[in-house]
Amino acid sequence: MKEYVAYRGIEFTIEWYYDTSGKSQALEYFMKQPESKKRKTLNLFRLMGDHGKIFDKTKFRYEEDKIYAFKPQPDRYLCFFYQGKKIIVTNAFVKKTDKLPKEEKEQALKAYRNYENRVKENSYYEKN
Repeated sequence: MKEYVAYRGIEFTIEWYYDTSGKSQALEYFMKQPESKKRKTLNLFRLMGDHGKIFDKTKFRYEEDKIYAFKPQPDRYLCFFYQGKKIIVTNAFVKKTDKLPKEEKEQALKAYRNYENRVKENSYYEKN
């Protein structure tokens, strides 16, 4: 059974994105991190999930084209907002340059389109 929910808050539920093969790049990345980095990431998820906003642009930022980034330094977790007060975390990586790498954003946009289509087809979430 896939673990979709990363954090369920008062304002938003933050979920891991899974591709059609059942893989979650962001969750796999997260699981390989040391506990201290996991805590930093979960603290940002908790802040957004419970309060609905992170005012500090060094922690959460709009990256254009409906893509946002959680920024637990030096990592980035790209995501998008979806109906039903959901934030879907698509992919994660270590940021090494000042600009968001184009291929990472493309991966997030592809995941967004894929998620949206699969939800509309009622084929994204596993049936109980």
